[in-house]
Amino acid sequence: MTRYAFVFFSLLLIAGCRKSEQHNPAYYDCNLNFTDSSLSNPRNSDYQSLLNSITKDGVVGIMMSVYQPQAGTWLGASGSADLHNNIAMQACNITRVGSTVKLFTATTILKLKEEGKLGLDDKIADYLHGDMINKIENADKATIRQLLQHSSGIYNYIQNLNFQTASLNDLIKEWHPDELLRYAYNKKAYFKPGDDVRYSNTGYILLGLLIEKIEGKPFYKVFEEKIFNPLGLTMTRFAAEDHIPDGIARGYIDLYGKFQVIESTQYSGWDYYTADGGLISNPYDLSVFFQALMAGNIISTASINEMLTWKTPKNFDADYFPIQYGLGIFKIETPEGVAYTHSGDAIGYYANMLYFPDDKTTIVYAVNSNYGKIDQLVSSKEAVGKIISVVR
Repeated sequence: MTRYAFVFFSLLLIAGCRKSEQHNPAYYDCNLNFTDSSLSNPRNSDYQSLLNSITKDGVVGIMMSVYQPQAGTWLGASGSADLHNNIAMQACNITRVGSTVKLFTATTILKLKEEGKLGLDDKIADYLHGDMINKIENADKATIRQLLQHSSGIYNYIQNLNFQTASLNDLIKEWHPDELLRYAYNKKAYFKPGDDVRYSNTGYILLGLLIEKIEGKPFYKVFEEKIFNPLGLTMTRFAAEDHIPDGIARGYIDLYGKFQVIESTQYSGWDYYTADGGLISNPYDLSVFFQALMAGNIISTASINEMLTWKTPKNFDADYFPIQYGLGIFKIETPEGVAYTHSGDAIGYYANMLYFPDDKTTIVYAVNSNYGKIDQLVSSKEAVGKIISVVR
């Protein structure tokens, strides 16, 4: 999920009231369901050195998966899963992966389209009703396609200062979709539907509710039936059913901007029940999903082509790679080639998925620390570029 600006003093007061939990190493034990040949990968030392350099610079812990058709899958980790208990990070540990879930949400919507249950150019208002349509500007006009592509113009609730204050005042509160959507009520839309693209978590909350309306069950149960279980993603789950599952890497934030981190594992309750964040997984499972998606093993080639139909923002971040918006996915132009991507973060966590269509190289990494100076090491253009340059 895209973060908002934190009032660090408020976080300090809240963090000071919480203590880290005692866990023994077995609590973080995890196993791969295949024979890992990472140590025999010809690039093993290069990849491991990369991860070690990142944790040496101040990131608490990192996991990474690299898939290349000729070399297979490499998995590695560096740093700590739990500082308080001095537990090393393992390549199979689970972690929060935030907005990477949006690619799962989009894939599920496209599956429902293939099943004849919706049309991408249907209006979301054909399925959802009440205040979420009447009080959110553009919701009565926006199509499902526009919500998927962030071209609806619908206001992003996370930018509402009242929401930021409410969240900071109770960082362990469990928010539900209707509560979050209220922070988009009566807010001016960014533009008319289809006129531009701008990231909106609000739109993906609506898409999650759409899945539930059509399928008659929680959207994450639909994810399980249509994606998790068929692909054997045994380490992937949604936070709604188990907010802080056993073995999840502890999260940390660089509160002072001095690499003096505090634990933040408990502070992610606003996305436990919404399809804009809340996913728990690891780099291996995310890589399996991304590869299967791009290979046409989840949705059809026609649906993939719709997903990979790009719209360029009128204004884009000059501090990042040139970017275009697809349906639940982005395309960036890097010095090492075009990549399809989606990243995500929560308080204390960040993950990034990258797929290079020219040779099917797939890079997924996840860290259990962010904000302050750590962001420059994991999510900046320079950080992403460094990882890509070593792998490519």
